[in-house]
Amino acid sequence: MSRNYLLPDISRPGKIGCSLPHLDVPPAELPPKGLLRRELELPEVSETELVRYFTALSKFNYGVDTGFYPLGSCTMKYNPKCHEDIASLSGFTSIHPYQSEESAQGALQLMCELQEYLAEITGMSGTSLVPMAGAHGELTGLLMVKAYHQDRGDKARKKILLTDSSHGTNPASAVMCGFKVDTVPSDNEGNLDLKSLESMMNEEVAALILTMPTTLGLFDPQIIEISQLVHDRGGLLGGDGANLNAFLGRVKIGELGYDYVQLNLHKTFSTPHGGGGPGSGPVCAKKNLTDFLPSPLVTKDNKKHMFISPAKSIGRVGNFYGNFGVMVKAYAYIRSLGAEGLKEASENAVLNANYLKEKLKAYYYLPYDRTCMHEVVFSGKRQKAKGVSTLDIAKRLLDYGLHPPTVYFPLIVSEALMTEPTETESKGTLDAYVNAMKEIAREATENPEILHTAPHNTPVRRLDDVRAVRQPDLRWHMSKKSS
Repeated sequence: MSRNYLLPDISRPGKIGCSLPHLDVPPAELPPKGLLRRELELPEVSETELVRYFTALSKFNYGVDTGFYPLGSCTMKYNPKCHEDIASLSGFTSIHPYQSEESAQGALQLMCELQEYLAEITGMSGTSLVPMAGAHGELTGLLMVKAYHQDRGDKARKKILLTDSSHGTNPASAVMCGFKVDTVPSDNEGNLDLKSLESMMNEEVAALILTMPTTLGLFDPQIIEISQLVHDRGGLLGGDGANLNAFLGRVKIGELGYDYVQLNLHKTFSTPHGGGGPGSGPVCAKKNLTDFLPSPLVTKDNKKHMFISPAKSIGRVGNFYGNFGVMVKAYAYIRSLGAEGLKEASENAVLNANYLKEKLKAYYYLPYDRTCMHEVVFSGKRQKAKGVSTLDIAKRLLDYGLHPPTVYFPLIVSEALMTEPTETESKGTLDAYVNAMKEIAREATENPEILHTAPHNTPVRRLDDVRAVRQPDLRWHMSKKSS
């Protein structure tokens, strides 16, 4: 189907797209006149044109099933379709949260075992599956931190420390919990500045929240010293585990000194990320925090699985028991790969990122020229000096049939190009990306105008990004020609 099919206005008076059956029920009264939109004009097209129109539109979609999707920090990886099939089994899709525990023992067994798997993978003592997204998991963890200090009678701890490379949801979650936020800077190597942390870590600080690996795609070798310092000053160390696919089977977060970590099942454990959902953000906690986990948890007693509430639980943080379908896929992912498979997945994620780093660092500025983990952050500052922005580079990638990486994040990297190849991409795919990025670097020097006006071969040319956000135009408008 030619993409040009969408361009002409094919609406004509009198065309009918569907035929309704004869009314076989009593007609209902129309709503009040004030609620009727008499001015609403819909296009008039035939059924054939209607089908072709939406089929052509569907071909514009881009995702991991159609091409390379290197969004840094988002882990847009291919996920096995068999896990979708497993989550679609009637025994999983036909149950209801109001059923009795006795009639849902299979589902409870899966949840109980998944709790244990995630605790083992992270080196923690317990897991709650209830949080329904990554940011929801962050919020949950911080509510636990608050409850922990209040339970100890330590009411002075009303501040959360974050790093300058934190995900944007980190400060938002802290403020929602009633905490004040302060930022610890990074040093020249991209690690947490230990001297700054030492000066800031006082009796007001409830916790330091530290993404590991960081959003710079780096492992902080000072993590044991950081953990010791935080705990010696009476605080807790919380983890944003959004980047766990770099650690699977290799490092246990709990053994690095973390008191809890929030995970993203929809990034790491086989549920497609993007499109607004579905998500799942379990929280795994050490023994000092397991009593504060949100309810309910699932346990097994005398061969029967049942819901329980921890002794000092912060209570419910969502309806029912979490996003069960996402749990099924995560369970299937862990069981199908096993310990060695999870380890291999993380090794490939790190290998792929370092491959891109080495292939492209001669063409794009690398702010931290050291071994990275699952993602690599370049900067377009060399191209910026020639008048070509990171946004121009991203737009030009579309002409090569590739989705751009994350741009302008982390904020501490000027003109950031944050690329995560994930573990599921082949060397051939990575080489195609490398070649495109090299060619764009050449164009930035020899023909910058082609980048300023990119993309050139997409259905929609470059938009006014600010206007598109503030004044979105999502409706079809009848033209004079079709009226």
